[in-house]
Amino acid sequence: MFAAYVEGQSAGFVSLKRHTEFASEVYLLGVKRQFHRQGIGRCIIGAAVNFAARQGASFLTVKTLGPSNPDPNYAATRRFYRAVGFVPIEVFPTLWNANNPCLLMMRQLTR
Repeated sequence: MFAAYVEGQSAGFVSLKRHTEFASEVYLLGVKRQFHRQGIGRCIIGAAVNFAARQGASFLTVKTLGPSNPDPNYAATRRFYRAVGFVPIEVFPTLWNANNPCLLMMRQLTR
């Protein structure tokens, strides 16, 4: 887990989950709304990418709500992940449930 602080105040965090020797997952990521669009999320993802690569992973994945759900907050989440190098790989329409399609995104890592 990595955390970000701004002037001593917690601003965000990320938790990683190692699935195999080849892949780790951004299991949970959060940035307080007041710190959105300030580079905190990008910094946290950078730390996660570096850590996973140092641990030998070739890929970093993340699951989020798929685009068939019209929630604008998750549309912004998908744009963020695209901006930090993740690409959409596959939608699992019923992994979570039919109203919450799971989009798997992945970023290739360099060691």
